[in-house]
Amino acid sequence: MRFRDRFGLRKLRGPRINRLDREATDADIEALIEFARSRQGVEFFVEPETFATATTAVAVAADGEWTRRRVGSPQVIHKVARDLRLPVYDVQLVGYPARMRAWNERNRDRRLDPGTPGEAVS
Repeated sequence: MRFRDRFGLRKLRGPRINRLDREATDADIEALIEFARSRQGVEFFVEPETFATATTAVAVAADGEWTRRRVGSPQVIHKVARDLRLPVYDVQLVGYPARMRAWNERNRDRRLDPGTPGEAVS
């Protein structure tokens, strides 16, 4: 497998490519992996593709800190979660955890600083 597609982004995304948003990259997946490895109690929440954005995943730590990245397809984040032995949930079925909202309230000014976890996808 070529390095550029080591997470299966192109293979698993299917024939349809969302033209309004950029594609997921290895850097997106690596950012989620790094977040999960550097924090305790991380869980992944898959967000569905919309008209404007590709499929994304939110990684939420035990303290509620979170980050969101593009993943291309749900199968990609399921594979990453399986490799890391972490749970993955469909956000449409279970919603976001309360600890994530609590973290947002505690860190309202921090979230506005670019480059910190807990910010929107760029």
